Amino acid sequence: MKEKADISILGCGWLGLPLAESFVQSGYRVNGSTTSEPKLALLQEKQINPFLLNLLDPALVEQHLQDFLNTKVLVLNIPPKLRSDGGDSYLRQMHRLYNALRDSPVSRVLFVSSTSVYPDLNRIITEEDSMFTEEQEPENTLLLAEKLFQDSEDWMTTIVRFGGLTGGSRHPGRFMAGKQNLLNGDAPVNLIHLDDCLGILQRIVQQEKWGQVYHACADEHPLRREFYAKAALDLGLEPPTFLDMEETKFKLINSRKLKEDLSYVFRHPDPMAFF
Repeated sequence: MKEKADISILGCGWLGLPLAESFVQSGYRVNGSTTSEPKLALLQEKQINPFLLNLLDPALVEQHLQDFLNTKVLVLNIPPKLRSDGGDSYLRQMHRLYNALRDSPVSRVLFVSSTSVYPDLNRIITEEDSMFTEEQEPENTLLLAEKLFQDSEDWMTTIVRFGGLTGGSRHPGRFMAGKQNLLNGDAPVNLIHLDDCLGILQRIVQQEKWGQVYHACADEHPLRREFYAKAALDLGLEPPTFLDMEETKFKLINSRKLKEDLSYVFRHPDPMAFF
């Protein structure tokens, strides 16, 4: 078995790669996984111990997975592709990982989740409002995955439910540019910048805030019609148009708990200033 790492990051993509880099720069020994063989050299170049891991591959050598999990802290950062198969493949990956974790030295799990677990309740949403999803959607893929890791007695899990991810290569101007007659133009946006994603995840690990559920979303919530128009124009693209609606469906994500527990001040509090 390879030398024990301080942190293993499952999924070194848009968020996981810069997160792994930041921990390396802070002096941590970091394992990082990818499903892309050409990316292994990039991880190695950035002093991240590289692992080629595809949890859907039946030929995956279990020892490779155990070597990756030879760590204290696991950052679980696999975005579910719910549109392709309704989340079945995501849950298969989560159960395979869960079974491997039970035979590993991991004692802390940092689960990167999403505020998409919440229905539109037309009001401010706090962490406790996931009970409405449990009642209305007991088979909700993300909640099932969260609970799988939360309910284990073998490790402590902290869940971070991020708002819409922006920053880096993800410019929001491309999301809706040129689209016509969109719904809910008067709904508030719930977004977070990559810089704050990194800062929050780092602080949770450094302050050892385990066994928690946090919202992570920028302080300000401009209207969809205003935000996406400005974002598109910033790239010189055609802004989207929105229908006028008598009733708007929305949720407004409140991140007060995170800011108080972590003493965290958002670097990018206003999405209108993201670009």
